[in-house]
Amino acid sequence: MKRGLKWGIAVLVLAALVVGTVRVVGQRKAQQAAAAAQAAQRAQAPVELVATDLVQVKGRLLSQGLAISGALKAANSAVIKAKVAGELQGLNLREGDPVKAGQIIARIDAADAQARVRQAQQQAASAKAQVDMAKRTFDNNSSLVEQGFISKSSLDTSVSSLAAAEANYRASQAGSDLAAKALEDTILRSPITGLVSLRMAQNGERVSLDGRVIEIVDLSHLELEASLSAADSLQVQLGQNARLQIEGASAPVNAKVVRINPSVVAGSRAVLAYLALDPVPGLRQGLFAQGILRTGATESLSVPLSAVRTDKPLPYVQTVASGKVVNQTVTLGARGEADGQLMVSVKGVPDKADLINGTVGTLREGTAVKFTAAAK
Repeated sequence: MKRGLKWGIAVLVLAALVVGTVRVVGQRKAQQAAAAAQAAQRAQAPVELVATDLVQVKGRLLSQGLAISGALKAANSAVIKAKVAGELQGLNLREGDPVKAGQIIARIDAADAQARVRQAQQQAASAKAQVDMAKRTFDNNSSLVEQGFISKSSLDTSVSSLAAAEANYRASQAGSDLAAKALEDTILRSPITGLVSLRMAQNGERVSLDGRVIEIVDLSHLELEASLSAADSLQVQLGQNARLQIEGASAPVNAKVVRINPSVVAGSRAVLAYLALDPVPGLRQGLFAQGILRTGATESLSVPLSAVRTDKPLPYVQTVASGKVVNQTVTLGARGEADGQLMVSVKGVPDKADLINGTVGTLREGTAVKFTAAAK
């Protein structure tokens, strides 16, 4: 009896487990079916597009150019060096201070130079006295020769002495001029108007001949030194314009090619072109700049470069046909700028065709789309 009861209880437990399992499996299948239905509903829901999501294939005049970059440099700059060796004095300028052309920057201790000037002046005065003495002797001997008191050979000696004295006087004058020039060289002046960009010496420091003291730059005329390949340099001519984006600047800056180096850079074989920038307040030497140098223009069917997809082996664009997304393979051509955008020439799509812009993102081919009232 007890054994039968145990078997009955076991059967009831097993039946309850089977019923529970069937119920759980059924609920899970129902959830999966509901999720699949929702996914299918979402897949069938069309993607809404507005007018700004489309771009048009059309003929445009593309401004072609070369990508250029480099650091800005002042067209006029000067490194002031010591013309004589000595102790530096009176240097009160620091980085950022304004300087005028001809302004005294600093001085070199002039004690030795002043002594040499005085010495040269005394030597010149002594030589002048010798000339005066030789001149009087010559005049006296000339009078005596005319009176017959001395021979003509004595007069010749006076002539030679006078010539020698005059030569010594001219030499002493030249020495005096050199000493005065050396004294003037102890004064350091700025050759240009600009700003101090670097101070390389301190007061009291002994600087050597040609020792660097201070650097001055004129920021009113800035240039970009662009390095071009030999092939690209053949497209560059004087007067061509460029649009540059300067590091930290909020708006592009216009520039123009003003010089082209006639020689290539040794080693890299690059050609340097120099572009003068329009005056813009706030620009500094050394800022990085990059942009496009316009070298020509061509007209062709084109689209914004952002509309071209490159996530497949061949470039393609996305169009809308019969309310669905269609991928269209295209052949790309020259790139250029038009309407303030980077454009690319394309083949494989008709003129006036509407394409989905790259800002929408990549849509799966066959995705249904619809246009809002504002788009159509």
